[in-house]
Amino acid sequence: MAAELSPRELRDHIRKRKWTQPTSGACRGYVQANLVMMPQEQAFNFLLFCVRNPKPCPLLDVLEPGKFEPAIAPGADLRTDLPRYRIYENGTLKTEVENVSAHAHSGMVSFLLGCSFSFENAMLAAGLPIRNIEERKNVSMYITGRECRPAGPLTSKLVVTMRPMTPEQAVRAVQVTTRFHLTHGAPVHIGDHRQIGIRDLSRPEFGDPVTIRPGEIPVFWACGVTSQLAATSVPLPLVITHSPGHMFVSDLKDEDLTIL
Repeated sequence: MAAELSPRELRDHIRKRKWTQPTSGACRGYVQANLVMMPQEQAFNFLLFCVRNPKPCPLLDVLEPGKFEPAIAPGADLRTDLPRYRIYENGTLKTEVENVSAHAHSGMVSFLLGCSFSFENAMLAAGLPIRNIEERKNVSMYITGRECRPAGPLTSKLVVTMRPMTPEQAVRAVQVTTRFHLTHGAPVHIGDHRQIGIRDLSRPEFGDPVTIRPGEIPVFWACGVTSQLAATSVPLPLVITHSPGHMFVSDLKDEDLTIL
């Protein structure tokens, strides 16, 4: 089962294309990460954007230009070890691919940012539902009306993930996830989606819609896809990111990044 694979085994499966689907529920207990690669000319502004917006963009690792083996996963290769990537040219999505070795060049700086998939194991252990795993879907992701703090020319609206649960479960979810500050931490909003500028929960901008059962409310966490919107908010010649839901799985354990 995917949850029982080690991160190294999963990355090997991905590299060999034995695994091509989203990584939610995979390698439970290990930190998953968003990926952004960009030209070093704008890397400082992107780093500044992440520092100014730590809730959606918590930094886990930053690599030197042209380096693709992260410290948080020795032996890994960021060009091959994610299930799916997005290629942006001049701020526009051009294609999705399964390998970016032919695109990533020596002038690219790679950033890894925390992902809410990382605290799913703690939520499951606490008896909390994760509907997208239950329904074998990608997590629902929405662009809100909330503005992030800009950095140089880089701007973005806040993107959030959503998991439905009862009000009692939502309280427990706050308690469970608050400790995971480098993987988005506590929810940013609970309840009425219109208060944060989301029009229709049945139409997420990224991922898949999931069932919201009677008596349940939506619970929203900050999402690292925010970093993709920031990185592509200016017409850079090339930006490479993970495809939403198709994360990099590191060797770090979730509990290593918690606040005690």
